[in-house]
Amino acid sequence: MLYTKRYTLLFTLLGIALVAVFLVNISLGSVNIPVKDVVQSLLGNGASKSTWEYIIVNYRLPKAITAVIVGMGLSVGGLLMQTLFRNPLAGPNVLGLSSGASLMVAMVILGGGIVPVVGSFFSSAYGLVLASTLGSFMVLLAVLLVAQKLKDTMAILIVGLMFGSFASAIVGVLSYFSNAEQLQKFTFWALGSLGNLSWENIAILSATCIIGLLMAVACIKPLNAMLLGERYARSIGINFTRTRFIIILSTSIITGCVTAFAGPIAFIGLAVPHIAKLLFKTSSHMVLFWATLLAGAIIMLICDTVTQWPGSSFVLPINAITSIIGAPIVIWLLFRKKKGAFS
Repeated sequence: MLYTKRYTLLFTLLGIALVAVFLVNISLGSVNIPVKDVVQSLLGNGASKSTWEYIIVNYRLPKAITAVIVGMGLSVGGLLMQTLFRNPLAGPNVLGLSSGASLMVAMVILGGGIVPVVGSFFSSAYGLVLASTLGSFMVLLAVLLVAQKLKDTMAILIVGLMFGSFASAIVGVLSYFSNAEQLQKFTFWALGSLGNLSWENIAILSATCIIGLLMAVACIKPLNAMLLGERYARSIGINFTRTRFIIILSTSIITGCVTAFAGPIAFIGLAVPHIAKLLFKTSSHMVLFWATLLAGAIIMLICDTVTQWPGSSFVLPINAITSIIGAPIVIWLLFRKKKGAFS
């Protein structure tokens, strides 16, 4: 009963924090808009100035929604991977999905001069998104094939890391033969961006992430059993192979789609699950799933707010900010002396 009240209070506070950070995120930027006008615009009453209304509807609201979706998706993906591999430093990128996406984008941007056919084929407005999606999907198929052949879960983790290393090596070779303009374009993509997404893009991103999250919800009970190991999970009747397949597929769908539309976002999936565990002091995924979902959205909104420093026309790369915030958290977690820090 005591824990139920505590969880209710924490979830309420997280919900309030999410709404508050969402409004502040839309309010702050190169042009500061009063929160009152933001609320009026979101309620359909319109802001007091037409220019503010235009900025909110066409720029800041889509970016804030994208931040929420990306934060939720990557955070839950990190939670799934950390439980599946029983590794506190696992994240949604360990399967090599982001590396596969980066490799295909590098082939389009950096390899266009070497292989002109590739550059021309992906020259449309959705070229980079299509290339990123294709790269993630190819790695996904490879990982799922490996998952069917290998019974050892840790072997799958190693294979995912090898995919990442291989992709990074190819990107390095392509970078060596590229000019400054191509390198700059690829670097900007790799730094990530939550802006410049149309409502159509956001609809696709939302639908895909929702599918991945629903698959994750179906695995909540088996995830609790997996905390005690594969043998225990099998002993209580859980189809471990099927559950592992769903977890990998769910994480892959979320990570691949997020990388396609927002670029490779670092540290959110790694750090947020630990923050949720520290706040709620539980290992139950019935609680952690929703806690991670809310915490991920809040932290991603905070990071995005920092990128658009109030009163400045400069927008910092989102990947740099998530790393600046996430890296100290991970280091601090590593130095925690409590035995249950990563439980």
